[in-house]
Amino acid sequence: MNSKLRQDLWKFKEAKKVTSLDKAIFLGLTIAGLISIFNLLEWWFRKEHIENFYLFIVLSLLFVYGNIRIALIWINYLRIQKPKEVPVPEKNLTVAVFTTSSPGEPLSMFENTFKALKNLNYPHTTYLLDDTRDKAFKELAEEHDVVWLELLDIPGAKAGKINEALKITKEDFILVLDPDHIVFPNFLDQTLGFFKDEKVGFVQVSQGYYNMFRSFTAQGAAEQTYVFYGPTQMGLFGYGGAVAIGANCTFRRKALESIGGHAKGLSEDLNTSIRLHSKGWKSIYNPVIVSRGLVPEDFTSFCKQQLKWARGVFEMLFDEFPKASKGLTFWQKVSYASIGTYYLVGPMTAFFIFVPFLFFTTKISPVKIDFGEFIILGTPILLIAILVYAHAQKFLCDKKTERGIHWRGMVLKYSCWPVFTYAFFLSIINKNVPYIPTAKVAVKGFMSPFVKPLILYCFLFIILLTGIYIERRYYISESELILTAEKTWGMIGFAMIAFVQFLGGIIAAYKSLFIKAEDAWSKIEITKEKKFKIK
Repeated sequence: MNSKLRQDLWKFKEAKKVTSLDKAIFLGLTIAGLISIFNLLEWWFRKEHIENFYLFIVLSLLFVYGNIRIALIWINYLRIQKPKEVPVPEKNLTVAVFTTSSPGEPLSMFENTFKALKNLNYPHTTYLLDDTRDKAFKELAEEHDVVWLELLDIPGAKAGKINEALKITKEDFILVLDPDHIVFPNFLDQTLGFFKDEKVGFVQVSQGYYNMFRSFTAQGAAEQTYVFYGPTQMGLFGYGGAVAIGANCTFRRKALESIGGHAKGLSEDLNTSIRLHSKGWKSIYNPVIVSRGLVPEDFTSFCKQQLKWARGVFEMLFDEFPKASKGLTFWQKVSYASIGTYYLVGPMTAFFIFVPFLFFTTKISPVKIDFGEFIILGTPILLIAILVYAHAQKFLCDKKTERGIHWRGMVLKYSCWPVFTYAFFLSIINKNVPYIPTAKVAVKGFMSPFVKPLILYCFLFIILLTGIYIERRYYISESELILTAEKTWGMIGFAMIAFVQFLGGIIAAYKSLFIKAEDAWSKIEITKEKKFKIK
């Protein structure tokens, strides 16, 4: 990324307005897509396609679920919107900014965090919720007029500290900010005005980054968030279900008090927003970039973050959702159910990669289908999904840096199938993972529990491919070769997709060996004129 583009990161960005034509395009594509999905499913469930009944049932459930998720993405865009205007905040509102520090987090990172918070246009009080037992944090906080609160041994990690701070502060509005985020001066100007509506419980803004150019993993991690923090959240806002995302969220104190404080858990943001929505509070999503933070730069740190998120989202699905669903609207229920099942992509991928291996080792297959027909019926869905994705990118907050194919994000998503599967297993046995802050600098290393399953799959795939070649070259008759060619090549192609994806994950992990560990924030200078300079 060139220096001009890096400097451009620190300018205010917002998503474009949604026009009637934009919605009409989404509607037309969605109708065409739903018809295509119906045609594919009608063909899929024909009796003659069943080969192994029990495997067919499992595969069909996952196949239908995947198509439903695609349809829900399209339907979500039908109500895409952004606030018509950003109201000017009332004067004399009392505002607190809560940011946290935990053991292991670099002290130097907080220098820019505090400087930027001091430059906020709207009057406020910043609090550092500290449990590091390091007095240097207190000294740095006081140097920048930040109120230092030592909150030791508080259960509930970040949420626990927030709730403890709520007891000893009085401000009516609370901005929860992760310590790696550097805010723009107009941050609160973009949120506080919405609280003129007494029913608004929280206001969420987009999330931007400034270290995504540092590595393959950092680029992929950022790419995974662009569409969610832009058009997806705008669609959820249109349905009255925009969610809190852990950072950059401003809450009304009364709203938090109505649910007993900030919810705890690995997905404390989702748990909090579902409880607030269940109590009838409204959420606002303003698609603007008014701060920038960090994404994981190495594969292992990324996987650890994903494990925490996946386990937390399943926690919301299994624990919070059943209790809160009675107070949710229909579309809020659909939204939270969709979000809660996102990480099922892990177990689904595990089953999908199991099918070709099962076929080539035992000749057992769930289905007996014409792969050519499958491709013909599936291609319209793929093309429509691409067109919808391309059109949705018109509503990214920072199109200069966020627009693209996002292939790295896709590689990381499917390379994390062991992580998501493990998180699902932990949820089933109700075992938690510790709340550990994501690494703020790159951690060098290649081999980890997260990359080993990818290496194993790629090794087995190569062995399997070699075995298939030998069998078909020397041990199968020509007539049988012809009869089994289509199914064999179809299964190989199916397995090859996973092989390429996982190979990308291995490369991402391998590149982590050569990342230079450096403090990304040290390159950012905040001037007295409230400007940002790239060193």
